[in-house]
Amino acid sequence: MAIRSLRVPAGSEDEPTSLFSSAIERFLRFMTAERGASSLTLKSYREDLLQLEDFLHSAGCRRPGDASSVILRRFASGLHAAGYAAATVARKLASTRSFYRFGQREGWVKANPAKPLRSPKRARKLPRFLTAAEIASLLAAPQPEASGGLRDQAILELMYSAGIRVQELVNLNDQDLDLVGGTIRVRGKGRRERLGVVGSYAQAAVRAWLAIRPISARQAGLSAKPGTNPQPVFTNRFGNRLSVRGVARLLEKHLATAGLSRRASPHTLRHSFATHLLDAGADIRSVQELLGHKSLVTTQIYTHVTTTRLLDAFRKAHPRAQ
Repeated sequence: MAIRSLRVPAGSEDEPTSLFSSAIERFLRFMTAERGASSLTLKSYREDLLQLEDFLHSAGCRRPGDASSVILRRFASGLHAAGYAAATVARKLASTRSFYRFGQREGWVKANPAKPLRSPKRARKLPRFLTAAEIASLLAAPQPEASGGLRDQAILELMYSAGIRVQELVNLNDQDLDLVGGTIRVRGKGRRERLGVVGSYAQAAVRAWLAIRPISARQAGLSAKPGTNPQPVFTNRFGNRLSVRGVARLLEKHLATAGLSRRASPHTLRHSFATHLLDAGADIRSVQELLGHKSLVTTQIYTHVTTTRLLDAFRKAHPRAQ
């Protein structure tokens, strides 16, 4: 049975469609309220489960609880046959397992039929990072006198100094800053909070930006009212909160200015932060805390980067390495 890459809308609001849709919506509300899932995570869950719904309809399942492990294995096989990448298949199967765990919680399924599903093994790609010299060139690219120059410099300095994700950056509000103490409060995945460290260069850049930051008329009106929407640290020219896409665009611009041809994203600064810390001898558990990783296993990929570089240097320089 073929897997469709996009959901085909049902022709009518029949009972099975309503049952599936209702279960999916309750699951998404549960993930928001109790698990603190981000909007991007919820979007992925929705897409994955709508695709599962289409497959189960075509397999003759009138309710989500009608699915058996055999049928779900066919769903997994169909994903592989459709040519999805291993990482995508793994995510869709994880969404399916979570959905049916929720079904057990609600009582519309006794045992989780998705539990036996095994995700494909994924080859771990080494994270892309910039060298210390490339970072220096990038951080020097924004011109303070240019439009947006002070803001862009503050963004790049802060992302590299604290190793924060781009979504964490754009979510920062004024009350999250402690430039005297050199820290920021970061709200990461799953609404977990942690402290980020702000170095002296980043502190100076952020202060320079805040001195000239535009504030929207709406925010100016709200600032006098306690309990209203907080003031975002980074704004666009209209004084509204900067978007993730806006950060990606300004990075592309300054990479070109710095003459850095290699592909990079805002997350590359986070990878560079972790790699440079470990290169300089930082303790891996400290790096784990700074990155906000729940598991040390996630952080350990950076040790592979540094080990690879050490071995490469050895092979190039040692007279008896070959």
